[in-house]
Amino acid sequence: MRNRLQLFLWVAVVAVLAGGLFWFVWHSEKLNSVPGAAGNTVPKSEYGGSASCKECHEEAYELWRKSHHGLAERLPGPEMDGPAFEPARSFKHGSQSSSVSATNGDFFVTARGLSGEPEAHRVARVIGHDPLRQFLVPFPGGRWQTLEAAFDPRATNASDWFNVFGNEDRQPGEWGHWTGRGMNWNAMCATCHNTRLHKNYDAATDSYRTDMAEMTVGCEACHGPARAHNDWQKQFGKSGKKDPTLAKFTRPQVMDTCATCHARRAELTGDFKPGDSFLDHHELTIVDHTDIYYPDGQIRDEDYEYASFRSSKMATNHVTCLDCHNPHSMKTTLPGNWLCMRCHDGSYANAVKINPVEHSHHKVFGYGDDGKPKEVDLAKYIPSQIAETGGECVNCHMPQTLYMQRHWRHDHGFTIPDPLLTKKYNIPNACNKCHQDKTTDWSLAAVEKWYGKRMERSTRPRAETIARARAGDTAAREPLLALLANENPYWQAVAAGLLGQWVGEPAVAAALAKALDHADPLVRGNAVRSLEPLLAQTDGNVAARFNQLLADPSRNVRVAAAWALRATLDTNSPAGRELKRYLDHNADQPSGQLQQGVFHFARNELPAALEHLQKAVNWDSNSVPFRHELAVALSAAGRNPEAIAQLETACRLAPNEAEYRYKLGLAWNEAGDTAKTIAALEEAVQLDPRHVRAWYNLGLARNAAGQGDAAVEALIRAESAAPEDPRIPYARATILLRAGRMEEARAAAQRALELNPADANALRLLQQLSRQQ
Repeated sequence: MRNRLQLFLWVAVVAVLAGGLFWFVWHSEKLNSVPGAAGNTVPKSEYGGSASCKECHEEAYELWRKSHHGLAERLPGPEMDGPAFEPARSFKHGSQSSSVSATNGDFFVTARGLSGEPEAHRVARVIGHDPLRQFLVPFPGGRWQTLEAAFDPRATNASDWFNVFGNEDRQPGEWGHWTGRGMNWNAMCATCHNTRLHKNYDAATDSYRTDMAEMTVGCEACHGPARAHNDWQKQFGKSGKKDPTLAKFTRPQVMDTCATCHARRAELTGDFKPGDSFLDHHELTIVDHTDIYYPDGQIRDEDYEYASFRSSKMATNHVTCLDCHNPHSMKTTLPGNWLCMRCHDGSYANAVKINPVEHSHHKVFGYGDDGKPKEVDLAKYIPSQIAETGGECVNCHMPQTLYMQRHWRHDHGFTIPDPLLTKKYNIPNACNKCHQDKTTDWSLAAVEKWYGKRMERSTRPRAETIARARAGDTAAREPLLALLANENPYWQAVAAGLLGQWVGEPAVAAALAKALDHADPLVRGNAVRSLEPLLAQTDGNVAARFNQLLADPSRNVRVAAAWALRATLDTNSPAGRELKRYLDHNADQPSGQLQQGVFHFARNELPAALEHLQKAVNWDSNSVPFRHELAVALSAAGRNPEAIAQLETACRLAPNEAEYRYKLGLAWNEAGDTAKTIAALEEAVQLDPRHVRAWYNLGLARNAAGQGDAAVEALIRAESAAPEDPRIPYARATILLRAGRMEEARAAAQRALELNPADANALRLLQQLSRQQ
């Protein structure tokens, strides 16, 4: 009988990211709609519109009207947009050239479109204000697409127009090209640029009927519907009675409202409203196995502010956005270090008293009358007059990162600059972000001189633990368990997610099971995802616990449990309907089609799985995980040549990823081509010498090809990478037995039995060896 390789079905669940850009404009124009498209209707009768607030709240209204919330999605106009389009001009980006012009009051951007040729598109709306503005054009099916061409209103030269992706040179047909789904306003931008928006995607027609209460982040986006309040005030406003229509939000509710747009997250419902729980409507993206964040929590990708803030001591001590930001202008309430010193002046018990100059070893300089820098009093300086800002707290603890070519954003994690982490793990530090002409060792020597043992604070080993866990280093396991037990909820959730790679170990499984009772749903949700592989255990304890979590107080946890139980879930149950709503809401993106495909595959509904997975590949042909999952489903359907074709394309698109070479080897084995199986698996272990399954299956393949010594060598490599897996020494024992190497076979079988005393196969093999003595 042919020795078959083990097929490990790895299912990648890709979160649907529906954050997008974050600059806002005010206008009340209705959106395009598609007659007959399915969807929800915003209860506009409950909303009064921001203009209705002006009469009674004029000061707040004027602050809001000129803010980033008030200035973002509007009709183009000559006063604000004329300078961007007149005179006509063009700019180059990558291999392409785009141009802008104005004709009879209309504004046009000419850029490469779906045809592959330059196409002139009339600008219908503008999103954003400062430091950049982007432009929307209508497309069929109720779509609005966001052009890559953006305008910097601060610039006064040819660089005022630029491509938000720099010289990436995205091409028509690609997911991320401005004509593609990655730049679709309905899915990527609309929710956070408007008030009470419903995306209303109709999968049957692949179209939208997007609806909203008001175009912009208006007053009611944060305060909730105000029509009842307006009506009551008109009737009883001067009566002295208490207004029963006003919603009184707690500090956590205020934070959740800000988080809805200031977070990188997946949408569970697409229907958040002020007063709701953030985690009832979203799945938050946090530090995990990927490089979306750095291991110390600093933002790397376009992550926005909320998650990094949740990781900080500020959040642990119940600071909120509105403690630092004016709720209507969104500007900080005090300039520069004055803001930080409001708490760090010794007046708050939980805030360390700081002298900025002594603490930072930097000074703040302003411009003197002679135009030269001079030291200024930190208690009196005006930020606009500052020449050197090394002594400003935010420049060390809230370093900035550039996004979209023009937008510098502060990290809200309040992290500690640590050049040692840069040296060991390539984690950025604020010192070298400023002193770019200096080495990491120069910065490290400075902080060790200034702070000494104070640099050995808990944030350093925490970052080192997470960096090691990402690399699969087992030395991270015990420190992660300690983090799960003793950190703030954000970092406990991070630990719960990273511990999933060791979930087969009893201590890890027990700690994660305990985390299912954690007070914070962020921790509970991550514990569910990490425990999911144990659902197959015969004792049924994990499945029983997950079934209890289908009634968890947080929708985030309920949906996570429903997803884990997807193979047998009753889709008509409350949690089943919530999962279905989540899947349907995100079905307009290729990652959403992937999730639909994985859902149906788990339920043995192969035709539906293949339909969704093929659609995911069609919508984003350059995404390798989509092709991988389609290949798994094609293989299960007996369509092995098609599966091989998908995996070969995946290997071409991701030539340095060992996992896809490994899966290609499995597919070639299913096709019965041992030579190509061995070749693919050898490429996999060359790319990743610690790929246990590739080494293991390479050993089996070499043995099937009659290469006994080479097979044993491969299995020894597998065992060195995974010394606690009893399957590997057992496989080695069987090969050694066939080769007549009895003593080595006996030792290998004994090792397998030591690792798993219940291994009946290893026991029988030892008995067979005893009879042959």
